[in-house]
Amino acid sequence: MSIGGIQKTSFIDYPDKLSTVLFFRGCNFKCPYCHNAELISFDGKTISEKEVLQELSKRIRYIDSVVISGGECTLSDKLMEIISEIRSIGYNVKLDTNGTMPGRIKELIDHNLLDYIAMDIKAPLGKYEQVAGVPINLNKIKNSVNLIMNQMDKYEFRTTVSLDLLTKEDIIEIAYWLKGARKFVIQNFSDSENVLCGKNKLRPYDSDSLSTIQAEIQHLFGEVIIR
Repeated sequence: MSIGGIQKTSFIDYPDKLSTVLFFRGCNFKCPYCHNAELISFDGKTISEKEVLQELSKRIRYIDSVVISGGECTLSDKLMEIISEIRSIGYNVKLDTNGTMPGRIKELIDHNLLDYIAMDIKAPLGKYEQVAGVPINLNKIKNSVNLIMNQMDKYEFRTTVSLDLLTKEDIIEIAYWLKGARKFVIQNFSDSENVLCGKNKLRPYDSDSLSTIQAEIQHLFGEVIIR
């Protein structure tokens, strides 16, 4: 198992819950705006499963949820095992995923191991590889979207937006693709020294533009949020 980091307390990663976040090593995307670039490689410092479970066992008095993130956590062959252990302690579990492993997501859903899923939608299908930075089997992405919409009660689709990657028309195209979903989250790009492409390479949207887009697509979803 390759857990590369742990954030002991988060107020924002699991909606309406206090959570601990586990960051798995390894990712099959190279998104230019990634803030966890140090986790893309499978190589590097890891935390043992025993250490993680011991920490979570101590924190169950204060924290009610665990977020499984990355990297791309669904690449791990031991994902079901670790989530089962976490559930046995008494935690709610949220999964963050890019949707490239629909079979593994289905397995987790079928075993009732997930309370919430957040799937990142990188772009409209025609620009997916451009934004994700790698060749992609788009059928897997579409399968994951359909699986989550049809089998999960609590979920969100979220898209990180930058003026240099997605146009307003791109965002609206994504919205019509995901029409009928419970929640769509527009995440405005936030620059830092840690982003994969380097600082000052990408630009965020201004808040008024995002509010306009939000208003235009609100009717397509149960809820549209700007973060």
